[in-house]
Amino acid sequence: MGDWARAQLPFALREAAMFVLKQGWACLFGGLLLLAILVTRAIWQPDWPLHRYDALFLVALAIQALFLALRLETWEEARVILLFHLTGTAMEWFKVGAGSWAYPEPGLFKLMGVPLFSGFMYASVGSYMARVIRIFDMRFLPYPDFRLTLVLAAAIYVNFFAHHFLPDLRLLLFVATVLIYGRTRIFFRISTRDWWMPMPLAAFLSSLALWLAENIGTITGTWLYAGQRPGLAVSFAKIGSWYLLLYVAFVTVSLVLRDRIAPQTKPRQTR
Repeated sequence: MGDWARAQLPFALREAAMFVLKQGWACLFGGLLLLAILVTRAIWQPDWPLHRYDALFLVALAIQALFLALRLETWEEARVILLFHLTGTAMEWFKVGAGSWAYPEPGLFKLMGVPLFSGFMYASVGSYMARVIRIFDMRFLPYPDFRLTLVLAAAIYVNFFAHHFLPDLRLLLFVATVLIYGRTRIFFRISTRDWWMPMPLAAFLSSLALWLAENIGTITGTWLYAGQRPGLAVSFAKIGSWYLLLYVAFVTVSLVLRDRIAPQTKPRQTR
């Protein structure tokens, strides 16, 4: 498809087509997991010996193994995914325990009310983040003070827990993302030319995509928020949650792939 787009389309359409194709390739892990959610919801029968949640867990394991075996992900990127998997699962345990959302179906691979495939949903975000940086050969300029990025990510992550007991600092955290990353441009290469986008804008657009993907999970009843009925859309407020969580994901990537996203003195010359 990429070869066809490069050969047949004029420059503007070619760049747009290649952008979409590369984005799809970057989020392949998450796309396959969403496809598994849709397919299992359509075909699964309650009297089958294997629970649907357990099947999703096994599918997620198989996808991860195939990605590594086929070198679609490097072992370095797998470390990012593991970190995000662990932090995401910890959040799932807390949020489900607090009644924020629930997984209504039974499963053997289910711990503290959370099916183990859920960690792979967070892992798919880490997978996308690591792969999209590599696929688009991204550079982040000017890069914020690394210590500030760590503090911001920690504050965002802690607030996801603490707002159940303390005042919600979400609005302040939104402002902090703009203050810290507002000057940062993401330079990326689609084919032979560099493009750029402000990092907060990129995070917002990505959060919209994640919100749409999350609706697949709730529409299929795979998980439900408190007070939500199957078939209803996820609250728009969750876009803000994903926006903030993406900064946690980005900093997690930066901890492992620091050399790849290290600050550069200037972007590459546009050709």
